[in-house]
Amino acid sequence: MQTDRMRLGVLDVGSNTVHLLVVDAHRGGQPTPQHDDRWLLRLAEHVGDDDLLSKDGEKALIKAVRKACEQAEKQGCDEVLALVTSAIREAGNGMEVLERVRQRTGVQLQVTSGEDEARLTFLAVRRWFGWSAGRLLVLDIGGGSLELASGLDEDPDVALSLPLGGGRMTRRFLPEARNGGRPDLRALAALDEHAAYLLEPAAKKLLSDGPPDLVAATSKTFRTLARLTGAAPYSAGLRAPRQLTQEGLVQLLGFVARIESSALAELQGVSPDRAHQIPGGAVVARAAMRALDVPSVRICPWALREGVILRRLDSLEEDR
Repeated sequence: MQTDRMRLGVLDVGSNTVHLLVVDAHRGGQPTPQHDDRWLLRLAEHVGDDDLLSKDGEKALIKAVRKACEQAEKQGCDEVLALVTSAIREAGNGMEVLERVRQRTGVQLQVTSGEDEARLTFLAVRRWFGWSAGRLLVLDIGGGSLELASGLDEDPDVALSLPLGGGRMTRRFLPEARNGGRPDLRALAALDEHAAYLLEPAAKKLLSDGPPDLVAATSKTFRTLARLTGAAPYSAGLRAPRQLTQEGLVQLLGFVARIESSALAELQGVSPDRAHQIPGGAVVARAAMRALDVPSVRICPWALREGVILRRLDSLEEDR
């Protein structure tokens, strides 16, 4: 029996943005987007050397959550699923901040581990491509972390999270790009070496049961990199086939290493607020594909938020 259609909201507090996605959905059906809102906070940049989220960051978060709640109510959401990822879960005062957010907004933000992020994203990608994809390998570059997962089923056999997010790596290795300038070539090389070191043992785990039949990538970073290497624009629709190749990444890196990030922000397909993260994201993407011996990845439009929705719909069916 089909579960009655309901309107679900997902409030995703990430390292860069607070994102509200509203969909109409039912078990066994494709979630249909109805509304999309986001607020740029760059929470990770509000975490100081003491690993504490600043008061300004906390105030911005509370304000964004309140706006999201107002919008969710306006959109007629039956339920809002609220989660936080790397920026808050890694802050030393993260749990205290979340309690104050709950007190002032009524929203209980659930801390999602990196491994759970990888599992939920894997579920979304599996549902998008279906069982014909066979053994699936999924890559997802966020602002704070890189999630990777592989397996034959809807729940991956291996799910990993590495501290290789585009924003994190830009802050650590590429301050020039962060400030609108050109990335330092030696810093790009150091970032590549750092990523390769962390990815080597991860790749062995992910490939331990054999090579994948399909490799997919998701997230804003991968979509932007694909667009910059010739993939179809957003206007072509979700179902337009898109891919990113190692060869294309190498050429793109040669370009972005010689241009100011302020100029990158003017390119079509690039969000001005994330342009400075493109060089770091490109290095991480290439390092991951190289470590996994992947010549190309297919871009999947579904990711963590869709995975949260699908998991919730599955739980409703189990409760019947």
